[in-house]
Amino acid sequence: MSESNGLNPSRRAFLRGGALLMAFTLMPVARRALADTEVDTLGTVVLAPDLPGSLRTNPFLDAWIRIGADGITVYTGKVELGTGVKTALLQIAAERLQVPASAINLLTADTALTPNEGYTAGSHSIFDSGTALYNAAAQVREMLVDAAARSWQIDSSLLSTRDGVIEGPAGQRLTYADAVKHVDVHQYAEAQSPAMAAADFKLIGHNLPRLDIPAKVSGGAAFVQDMRLPGMLHARVIRPPRPGCTLQAFDAASVEALNGVVKVIRDGNYLAVLARDEWQAIKAMRSGIESAKWSGGEAIPEAAQIHDLLKRLPSRRYPISNTGNSSGAADTRFKARVTKQYLMHGSIGPSCAVAWFNDGILTVWTHTQGVYPLRAGIAEMLRLPPERVRCIHTEGSGCYGHNGADDAAADAALIAMRVPGTPVRVQWMREQENLWEPYSSAMVTEVDAGLSQGRLQDWTYELWTTPHNERIVNAGRLLPARLLARPFASAPSVPIAQPEGDGDRNAVPLYDLGSTRINMNFVTQMPFRTSAMRSLGAHINIFAIEASIDELAIKAGIDPVALRLAHLSDPRARAVVERVRDSIGWPHKSSEPGAGIGFAFARYKNIMGYCAIAVKLRVHPQTGEIRVDHVVTAVDVGQIVSPDGLRNQVEGGIVQSASWTLFEKVAYDAGGIRSYDWSGYPILRFTQLPKKVDVHLLDQPGEPFLGAAEIVQGPMAAALGNAVANATGQRWLNLPLTRSTQPA
Repeated sequence: MSESNGLNPSRRAFLRGGALLMAFTLMPVARRALADTEVDTLGTVVLAPDLPGSLRTNPFLDAWIRIGADGITVYTGKVELGTGVKTALLQIAAERLQVPASAINLLTADTALTPNEGYTAGSHSIFDSGTALYNAAAQVREMLVDAAARSWQIDSSLLSTRDGVIEGPAGQRLTYADAVKHVDVHQYAEAQSPAMAAADFKLIGHNLPRLDIPAKVSGGAAFVQDMRLPGMLHARVIRPPRPGCTLQAFDAASVEALNGVVKVIRDGNYLAVLARDEWQAIKAMRSGIESAKWSGGEAIPEAAQIHDLLKRLPSRRYPISNTGNSSGAADTRFKARVTKQYLMHGSIGPSCAVAWFNDGILTVWTHTQGVYPLRAGIAEMLRLPPERVRCIHTEGSGCYGHNGADDAAADAALIAMRVPGTPVRVQWMREQENLWEPYSSAMVTEVDAGLSQGRLQDWTYELWTTPHNERIVNAGRLLPARLLARPFASAPSVPIAQPEGDGDRNAVPLYDLGSTRINMNFVTQMPFRTSAMRSLGAHINIFAIEASIDELAIKAGIDPVALRLAHLSDPRARAVVERVRDSIGWPHKSSEPGAGIGFAFARYKNIMGYCAIAVKLRVHPQTGEIRVDHVVTAVDVGQIVSPDGLRNQVEGGIVQSASWTLFEKVAYDAGGIRSYDWSGYPILRFTQLPKKVDVHLLDQPGEPFLGAAEIVQGPMAAALGNAVANATGQRWLNLPLTRSTQPA
């Protein structure tokens, strides 16, 4: 490239041509082509390992930022799940482009438009996509300023930008839209971006009104469940009574004869009905359920036997941490078995999707957490080229993990292909959501920890779990694809590697330990379908670790918080612990019967946000009912983008973890799942919310963004467990923390 065409020759312009130009695509790369290719933890191909954030997987700047006469468009492959991430990403891009947030049109997760960032999961949105936008926006702005400087033949350091206009010292003005005509944005990002002092931030670190809230509080069309397209038909699916059943008989003619029914679909063990309106579809579904005769089905264990069963089932053993030499002796030891039940997402709105096969293109509107992996799975299921499938993320009323969203999208895709040219809306029923969504795995852990002369010595930890990551990597991971006459088999289960972790997430304590022997037993013969829910195994692992720290401290006569601080060498870890300690007034003793206080700490995945938390509660001496009076937490997620958004996430995590830890478990027996509606699946009620919550945000201006959405689930569970032990004098080690789940 030459100076004459107005481009910056110092950029790596030679990367425009040949294979590298083809390497960036809005299509997923075939998995068989990745055998020798680095893939990140969210399943996307790493093209530029030296670049920050998601620029590693999408290195071209115009994948993120496009500027034209119609304005500024910013793209992200991450999705809004009610966490406020869309607003935070907008703040980051606007800050670095130095334009008002209102000047940007932000587009999220559309396989026809946005970069492939895999899944919105694991608190990676700001960590990865925010980091990418922070750098891409800064580099694009610099390119625009350089173009203006060349045009005016002055040094670029003399120029400034404001509201999308470049200004020179002599009153020169050039809009971004005009400057971009002299810039080629289709080039690799640089590893280093122009610096910006945190003190100069006008948007990052400040609160911006949430983009996703107005429609939700005004009754507007906020979710995919609200979508209505002209001429749209309504569909309902008819599921088997349990996995593994075979359809023996079905009276399709009687269902088709019902008023409003357009089509009855049967493909192997897959059944669905299509009708003119939703109520007609529901009535047809109910009639079909009565008509269908099934045989067989997979055995379901008794709930009381599940943790013993997990230890007996075939498994693969993964060493997680093997450090130091065991001392073989300790002044104080703590040995325990800690268990967790199956949990369901319990999304407030059952899963839904809209699909339309028109002019040879299948478009699916879905509340999936990964539009690209879903597109690949649907394309394989339908035997279509991926370029003929477009997935567009549309918010759903309830998510935070691998719930039924992908399966509902596959339902809509299958049915829409039977009625070309007509949009189809599939809405699951509550019992379908509860019975067929992937659960969070039941787990059992065994800990044996030692303390010698005030130092943590030998730490042995063994855990058994089914997968926490059955995301869509092939068609067989989609529920409808397993039911077809030509069924697809699920891809083999593979755990997420450390330090991210799967069931072993946060199984390695952040504390300084003399030695560790930590192993995960990965059970692949699953009695239930399990997959991702917020924090994965961190929920129980942090609970078990922090219970052990408390018990060792109590046995040794050491203050539990002091013991933690004595084994934390990371100053940011110490800072959150000390802030909570001082804020709660630790140590605190109450003379009220049944009152207790508990403390816990963790750094999410040991690489992301820090969280310390203290809980004051009361346990009713007769009923065992637990009431949470006061929660104090301190968090450090690096540079804070939106203080209000972060506070929302922390408070939401406290409530969610309290519900899991105190109430939630899937009820089942050999006869089947019993938690088919809200009466069979207890959750935290409004009257049981913590009476008071104090959140301390420890900002780190200029530091990298760290994930926030899932940092509190594990520490909150652990603090509750430690507070119950403090209140009752008994250590409850089975989740949820009810008397009925503890040994007699």
